[in-house]
Amino acid sequence: MIDLRSDTVTRPGRAMLEAMMAAPVGDDVYGDDPTVNELQRYAADLAGKEAALFLPTGTQANLVGLLSHCQRGEEYIVGQGAHNYLYEAGGAAVLGSIQPQPIDAAADGSLPLDKVAAKIKPDDIHFAPTRLLSLENTHNGKVLPRDYLQEAWAFTRQRNLALHVDGARIFNAVVAYGCELRDIAQYCDSFTICLSKGLGAPVGSLCSAARRTFAAPSAGGKWSVAGCARRASWPPPGCTR
Repeated sequence: MIDLRSDTVTRPGRAMLEAMMAAPVGDDVYGDDPTVNELQRYAADLAGKEAALFLPTGTQANLVGLLSHCQRGEEYIVGQGAHNYLYEAGGAAVLGSIQPQPIDAAADGSLPLDKVAAKIKPDDIHFAPTRLLSLENTHNGKVLPRDYLQEAWAFTRQRNLALHVDGARIFNAVVAYGCELRDIAQYCDSFTICLSKGLGAPVGSLCSAARRTFAAPSAGGKWSVAGCARRASWPPPGCTR
């Protein structure tokens, strides 16, 4: 039987399992796990970003991205049906004290920039300052229009907003565009990749951004939201080799 419920039911193949067992292991807390370090360098290079963090889940990867751009009491604009708004247990608000401002997405999954502009808060003590626009690509199976990525990037530069992309399935978008990951990753400040969906790894995600993004006090890197794995290579990093 072929299970078509979701790409989350994929399993690592024999070659992946053998690679996991043979992967060199270190202590990620000390930064000397060679497999994790190799994966992070490879992911950053693939995306044309300075740095990438290996994280256990896509929810945590999104959380690190959001909290890297927003301080406590600030706001991010997001789609009503976005995973990091609707399906992540309010983690950004609970753990980061940042406020979501949801808006309805267009039929193609994009967030209309005129609607985004209307939700940006004025510089007034009554409001949580708007700091971030969060998009999803793909969104419910829809690949965002490629021109929209550039338009959203230019819009956020004009409005002094950061741009985060939940890219759990971003490689589906890459295939649809017929381009390299770095060709679209250049149009965001940070984005996530899920390794445990179509790629078949047992667990794990990556968040890629500029190195200074992960040094933001509000994020504390990945440590403040979940710590680090001592021997992180044995699950997915090893099987992605």
